[in-house]
Amino acid sequence: MKAFSSLIAVALVTSGGIASAQTASPAVTKALANPARADQQVDDAKRKAAEVLAFSGVKPGDTVIDFLPGARYYWTRIFTEIVGPKGHVDAMWPAAMSARVDKTRPDFTAIGATNATLVASPTNLPTSTRPVDLFWTVQNYHDIPNNGAGEPALRAFDAAVFKLLKKGGTYVVIDHADAPGTGLAGTEKRHRIDPAAVKTQVEAAGFRFVGQSRVLANPADDHSKVVFDPSIRGKTDQFVYKFRKP
Repeated sequence: MKAFSSLIAVALVTSGGIASAQTASPAVTKALANPARADQQVDDAKRKAAEVLAFSGVKPGDTVIDFLPGARYYWTRIFTEIVGPKGHVDAMWPAAMSARVDKTRPDFTAIGATNATLVASPTNLPTSTRPVDLFWTVQNYHDIPNNGAGEPALRAFDAAVFKLLKKGGTYVVIDHADAPGTGLAGTEKRHRIDPAAVKTQVEAAGFRFVGQSRVLANPADDHSKVVFDPSIRGKTDQFVYKFRKP
């Protein structure tokens, strides 16, 4: 947000039923307050940017993959500021979305970051030529099993993320929550996914569940509507899960 003046942002995190507070690092605070981001700061409050970035633990020097980054490269832009000249950010598009690479290239170029690369993956699975500290994907995980791909696609995807991360690397998934017990039933029609299903799938790939942040939770969302419904769009109940490669 344009009036970003707070030097401290707190994220409520739960792990094993224990709640704790995390404080945004100076690098995160500085990146969000950068005047060069004036065109995107209006979205910071809605996205709880300071809180979820604090939760992720991203820091200067890290290598980050922002998977399916979106046309405006919102998170990519912030990450380039946080990781600094000794870090690197890959804004990665899978093969199925290759048309987006050229279409959004002007937005990426406008960032003007020398520590970022626009990556067109040759497959729908993420790959990297360098060890990665943080793999980040927002509102995209629910799309992976669609069009009949099912659980095998999720298993392949999570295995690919596990392979490219460093030992101790972090995997953050943010997505629209579906009702408990729905599994993958709402991924295609409602664009939602049961958080428990995500946890099960990612842990099956060998990851350890670190915890979750509830900063994007919305108890008023009954999970029945498609996420594009005007009555709930931009206000869906979302989960923020953090996993680590042992």
